[in-house]
Amino acid sequence: MNSATVRNLLVRGMLAGLAAGALALVVAYFLGEPNVDKAIGFEEAHAPAHEHEVELVSRGLQSTAGLATGVLIYGVAFGGIAALAYCFALGRVGHFTPRATALLLSGCALLAVYVVPFLKYPANPPAVGDPGTIGKRTTLYFLMMALSVLLAVAAALLGKRLAPRLGTWYATVVAVTAFAVVTGLAYAFLPVVNEVPSDFPATVLWRFRLSALALQVTLWAGFGLLFGELAERLLNPKSTAAVPASAVASPS
Repeated sequence: MNSATVRNLLVRGMLAGLAAGALALVVAYFLGEPNVDKAIGFEEAHAPAHEHEVELVSRGLQSTAGLATGVLIYGVAFGGIAALAYCFALGRVGHFTPRATALLLSGCALLAVYVVPFLKYPANPPAVGDPGTIGKRTTLYFLMMALSVLLAVAAALLGKRLAPRLGTWYATVVAVTAFAVVTGLAYAFLPVVNEVPSDFPATVLWRFRLSALALQVTLWAGFGLLFGELAERLLNPKSTAAVPASAVASPS
């Protein structure tokens, strides 16, 4: 793949990430923010009066302009990184079309980068977690993420190596099983973090975590679909032009 194609894919990846970020922003605002407000209300109600601090940035600004800025910048950044990963993966993960490769990469990245770490260390709203352990919790989360990504890469390499001897189906089963087993061992040996206050509303916690998961699913699914279409049009223009051409040629 030449540098011009990589550059074009990078630009398309960032644009697709921006569009996917806009979709995720809608999910974050309508599903996530109400639960954040409830968690903040719980935190304020249980904090001593002398511990209330003046906000440098108002809650209204945080939940609108601040949220939009953060999500959209994240979308552009992860879109660019995913596009570079796509350039490396294209043609190396099987005989898939550019569109199918984008969807496969997005699905695997969602699983490895977010879902696997999330199941061990799920997202928490305000008022959940000891401020004194935030460094430890952050380190554990990123350690789980790094392990998950490395295990996913190792599983892909294992499946590719076993495919000539076992066939694609059985090689995939062995690779996925190995990934699940080693991930389960990581779950078992890494420390457990349980700092949810006993009186914190379970419904708020559950809905917050579901909204965090929904945001990531929207972001990655939206990116996979949008970037896949853009990559297909760039790398395989004949297939995208075939449908309009056949429509014009069809008898009236």
